Amino acid sequence: MAEDKKSPKENKGKKPDSKKPKFSPYWIYGSIFLIFIAIQLSGGSNWTQPKKTTQAEFETYLKDGDVEKVEIVNKKVAQVYLTPEALTEEKHVKNKNKGFMAQAGDPTYQFEFGDLQNFENNFQEIKQENNLDTNIVWQTESNIWSEVIIGFLPFIVIIAIWIFIMRRMSGGGGGGAGGQIFNIGKSKAKLFDEKIDVKTSFKDVAGLEGAKEEVQEIVDFLKNPEKYTSLGGKIPKGALLVGPPGTGKTLLARAVAGEAKVPFYSLSGSDFVEMFVGVGASRVRDLFKQAKEKSPAIIFIDEIDAIGRARGKSNFSGSNDERENTLNQLLTEMDGFGTGTNVIVIAATNRADVLDKALMRAGRFDRQIYVDLPDVRERKEIFEVHLRPLKKEEGLDTDFLSKQTPGFSGADIANVCNEAALIAARQEKKAVGKQDFLDAVDRIVGGLEKKNKIITPAEKEAIAFHEAGHATVSWMLEHAAPLVKVTIVPRGQSLGAAWYLPEERLIVRPEQMLDEMCATLGGRAAEKVIFNKISTGALSDLEKVTKQARAMVTIYGLNEKVGNLTYYDSSGQNEYNFSKPYSEKTAELIDKEISNLIETQYQRAIELLENHKDKLTELANVLLDKEVIFKDNLQTIFGKRPFSKEEEEDKKTIAE
Repeated sequence: MAEDKKSPKENKGKKPDSKKPKFSPYWIYGSIFLIFIAIQLSGGSNWTQPKKTTQAEFETYLKDGDVEKVEIVNKKVAQVYLTPEALTEEKHVKNKNKGFMAQAGDPTYQFEFGDLQNFENNFQEIKQENNLDTNIVWQTESNIWSEVIIGFLPFIVIIAIWIFIMRRMSGGGGGGAGGQIFNIGKSKAKLFDEKIDVKTSFKDVAGLEGAKEEVQEIVDFLKNPEKYTSLGGKIPKGALLVGPPGTGKTLLARAVAGEAKVPFYSLSGSDFVEMFVGVGASRVRDLFKQAKEKSPAIIFIDEIDAIGRARGKSNFSGSNDERENTLNQLLTEMDGFGTGTNVIVIAATNRADVLDKALMRAGRFDRQIYVDLPDVRERKEIFEVHLRPLKKEEGLDTDFLSKQTPGFSGADIANVCNEAALIAARQEKKAVGKQDFLDAVDRIVGGLEKKNKIITPAEKEAIAFHEAGHATVSWMLEHAAPLVKVTIVPRGQSLGAAWYLPEERLIVRPEQMLDEMCATLGGRAAEKVIFNKISTGALSDLEKVTKQARAMVTIYGLNEKVGNLTYYDSSGQNEYNFSKPYSEKTAELIDKEISNLIETQYQRAIELLENHKDKLTELANVLLDKEVIFKDNLQTIFGKRPFSKEEEEDKKTIAE
C-alpha cells in the first residue's frame, strides 16, 4: 500500500492522539452522590462527635455532680451533658467540642455501655447516694436517607445490570451510535476521511482494468456531475462488485474512499442484523439520512448477501422476517418514491446468484461489475505491488512468478509474498529470492511438509508408484498438463503431491477433459498394474474425476446419450427444490454414463502404464531415492515429451 505524506500544516492542525479517558460531567455527579451516601450511612460528620470516654470516668463525673443529664441513644450509646459550672472547669474545658459545626448545647462526652439494665441500676444507685437530680433521657435516632437508599438498592442494581446487558447486545461502547440502548436503531456505518483514515488509491489496485475503469467513472460522476447532467444523463444509483473471494472487491472500494473527495460511509451487511425487531430497517433509514445530509456521498456495503437474499425462499417459519424488512427498507431508500439525492451505493458480494431480483434491477444497482481472477499479465502487476515493501534479490523475475501462480487471486498472491518473506527470514537470509517464492507456492498449494510422519516402507513404495503413475500418464497424453514437480514427502493431508502447469483455457473441449481425467486416474491405475491391488490413497483423485464426469453429462451437455441438455440452474433456485429436474429413468442413464466415462479412462490409463511399465518402475525408484523429482528427471527417462509446447507461454495454470 502506498502511504500519503502529510504536510506539516496538516500535522500541525491535527490534534495529538490521547489515550487518556475523556472528561465527563457524570464523574462529578457520581462523586457527589457517593460522598452523600457515605455521610448518610456513617450517621453524620465526625467533626461534631463528642469526645469518647469510659463508663468508669462517667460515674466519677456523676458523683462529682458535673452531669446535668444523660441521653441514651438507641439503647447503645450514652451522651453526657455537663452542667454550666462543670463546663468552666479546667478538666472539662480541654474536652469541650470545638468542631467546625459544634453548637452550645451539644454533649461533651459519649460512651458505649454493655448491659442497659446494669447501667441503669448503677446510675440510680449513684444518684441516690449523692442526692443528685440528674435525669436519663431516652432517644431513638434513625437515618431516613440510608433507609431509603437501602430500600431502593436492589432496584438500582437490577436496572444497572439491565442497562449493561442492553449495551453489550446493542454493540457495546459508550458514545458511538448504537452503543447505548436508546441509540440501537442508529446506523453503524463508519465515515472515512480520505486525508486521514484511507491511504489507498487506484495506483494500489493492480490489474482489474475494466472494473477499475467503471469505479473511476463513478468517482468522476461525483466530482464533476455537470459533465454528465448537462447532456441529460443521470448519476447511477449503485454499483455491485461481484467476483470470487480475494479478487479485490473491498480493495476497489477502499480505493474509491481514498480517491473520492466526498463523504464515504462503510459498513458490512451483517451490521444491519440485530435481535430486536425493526432495528435493521431503522439503521438503513438512519444511514441514508446521514448520507443525504452530506450528499453527494458514497455508501459501501460489504457482503450485501447478508441482507440482500431473495425474499420468501428460505422463510419456512411463516413469521415476520426481520431480514426481509431490512431489505424492503433498503430497496425503498435506493429507488423509492421521492428519492433524488446524489447518494451512490457500492456493494460487494461473491454470491450474486442468491440476491433478490428487485435489488438487482436497473435503477438500484445500475451496474454489475464482475471482478474476475487475474490473468498472467494482471498477476505480474499484482506481484509488483506486493513486492514493494519486501527486501528482494536483484533481478527477481516477476514474469516467472506470475506464470507459477495461475489461478491465484490477489489475496493469494499477497499471501505468497508474505509467506516467501517468512521463509527467507526463517533461513536467516538478507533478501527474499526466487526459491523462497517457489517454496511459498508449494506451502500454500500443498500444505506444510511433514517429514517426521511415520510411513512404512510398503506404504512409501505404494505412494511412489501412485505419484509416478500420475506423472507417466500426463507425460504421454496430448491435452494433459505438463509436469513441474512430484514429491512423496507428506504435505498437509496428502501423502504425496504433483504440480502441473496446464494451459489456461476459456473453453474446454471433451478430449481435453478426458485426458485430464485419464491423468488423474493414473495413480490408481499404477497401483493396479504394479501391485495388482488398489488402496484408499486415490480418494481425492476419484472425487475430482467424478465431479468432472458429472459436469460433462449434466451441465455442459457433452454426452451423446443424454444429449444437448443441462440441468444447471444459474439462478440458484434448485437449492430450494426437493425434486430432481429429470425422471428416474434419466437419472439411471446419467449414473450409467458417468460410470462409463470414468471406467473408460481408467482402462485407458492402465493400458498406457502396461506399455511403459519399465519406465514407470524406473521413475518410481528415482522418486523413492530422491523423494522429489522435476521435469528434467522425466525427460531423462522418457525422452522429450511428444506434445511439448513452449514453456514461456503466457497462459499456464497450476494444479495438484
